[in-house]
Amino acid sequence: MNKVIILLGPTGVGKTEVSILLAKALDTEIISADSMQIYKGMDIGTAKPSREQREKVRHHMIDIVEPSESYSAGRYIEDVTPVIEELHRRGKIPIVAGGTGLYIKAMTRGIFSGPSADWKLREELASLEEGQDGSLYSYLQELDSEAASKIMPADTRRIIRALEICLKTRKGISEFQKKLTTPLPYKFIKIGLRRDRKELYKMVEERVDKMIENGFVEEVKKLIAIHPFTHSPIHPFTALQAIGYKEIAMYLNGEIPFEDAIRLIKRNTKRYAKRQFTWFKKEEDIRWIDITGIQDVNEIFRRLWLIADG
Repeated sequence: MNKVIILLGPTGVGKTEVSILLAKALDTEIISADSMQIYKGMDIGTAKPSREQREKVRHHMIDIVEPSESYSAGRYIEDVTPVIEELHRRGKIPIVAGGTGLYIKAMTRGIFSGPSADWKLREELASLEEGQDGSLYSYLQELDSEAASKIMPADTRRIIRALEICLKTRKGISEFQKKLTTPLPYKFIKIGLRRDRKELYKMVEERVDKMIENGFVEEVKKLIAIHPFTHSPIHPFTALQAIGYKEIAMYLNGEIPFEDAIRLIKRNTKRYAKRQFTWFKKEEDIRWIDITGIQDVNEIFRRLWLIADG
């Protein structure tokens, strides 16, 4: 069975540089598993590999859609499968690098395949909630109590999606979730990088500061000029809802002070890293490498190589 190496870990842990060293050592190419790096023009805020890094090693699944487009895990599998197949055909072991747990789960364990988004229905459902707070959650409790028990009453985006599935299929989202798609037919070698949480959080804060220094505010300003920003929960996959972009957009729209935007980006990024740790605990067969205290990418690579070359 053909191999696929998956290098995963929380945001900011240090996957990008070491994945490049690994790809060069194996004479192969990298496939991004980052749900925000797929968007064009979103470079600084997504910590996208630089042009120089992409010249060293070819990267796939980066800059493939416009920020105004929605993109799902199902579509990711459709797009990534031919890339993996082509690399295998050329005798290379693909390296999947990223922290979007849903993409990795879709490849290794499968995901549920529900109906595509119905924007008109979502608008109608959202208007009901505007008329009476809590009405959508009560409606979901009637149609799919199992799903409602797993969703917070204030999580309007997920409530609307669950109702959308109920109304379009006459089945609950919980029923779809029990019937997963087939995993991709490869031997996955899953390697995870982790650091002490305090160290990781400090690195996250430093990365946010560096993003600002590198022109992140200007990047968001350009995106807003082309793709208007909205807080709407109806279109949950709009790129400008991403951590960092949302907060800077709020600052540029005069909703919050600049200092608050930076504070929120740091806080929300840390919370996201914590959620990633929780998600990856559900993934089986991950071989974790603790790189706490190690900043030398060559040392991280040496530890990684012992597993990847096995």
